[in-house]
Amino acid sequence: MKVILLKNVPQLGEQGDVKEVAIGHARNFLIPRGLAKPATPQALAELELNKVQAAKTAEVDLATAEQLAGKLEGQIIEVTAKASDEGTLYGAISPAKVSSALKAKGFEVDKDQIAARHIKELGEHEVVVDLDHGLEARITLVVNAERS
Repeated sequence: MKVILLKNVPQLGEQGDVKEVAIGHARNFLIPRGLAKPATPQALAELELNKVQAAKTAEVDLATAEQLAGKLEGQIIEVTAKASDEGTLYGAISPAKVSSALKAKGFEVDKDQIAARHIKELGEHEVVVDLDHGLEARITLVVNAERS
């Protein structure tokens, strides 16, 4: 019996795959648990339509991510923090602080997309921003001492 998988099933396939399985396996296990549905002509046509729509959405997302990467690449972001006379920060610059500095400049970047450890020294630091679709953008973070 041909079925369309609605969820990933270990050792069988991933969501959206059309698989040939034993009738008993489909009727007694896959279909009752909501893991698959029968591969009727209408269901197959719907699956193809969904795949086309998903491809278009992915294409638009990729274009948006490429545009953001192009705008971010080479940006210089300045942050001020309290520091000792030796140049060591009292509080580290976290990815969340870098994200909020980018948002202040108009870039919508989540803290989870910042691939940097906590920065603990004054000066210039290269920070990598991980974007969707495996794209990266490198920005320069300049940490200045806060003036009292």
